[in-house]
Amino acid sequence: MVRLFLHWILNAVALLVVSHIVQGFIISGIVSALIAVIVIGLLNATLGLFLKLITLPLGILTFGLFFLVINAVILKFSSVFVPGFAVTTWTAAFLGALVLALLHILFGFFDKSKKLA
Repeated sequence: MVRLFLHWILNAVALLVVSHIVQGFIISGIVSALIAVIVIGLLNATLGLFLKLITLPLGILTFGLFFLVINAVILKFSSVFVPGFAVTTWTAAFLGALVLALLHILFGFFDKSKKLA
């Protein structure tokens, strides 16, 4: 349970970091970031999974880079539902998805390094 809570907080922090890096990716505060993480997670588990299954051949052909486009769609779509969270352009959504992917890789690296110690 603590691990789930920590992942939730880290994902919200990642969204806040992205909002400072990517122009057009706007989060008004920590509460909006926490709600956005939940909405993004739910959309990723439903719509995102469906889209990734449908576009699997294209994802394989592009070595997985097309999945960034799907993540951008999920980010743009989730901004409709969360007050205080806005993704203004498709470029901002794509760059936000890219920066989020890099941050998740970084967080995963630190998480795995703690398990080794």
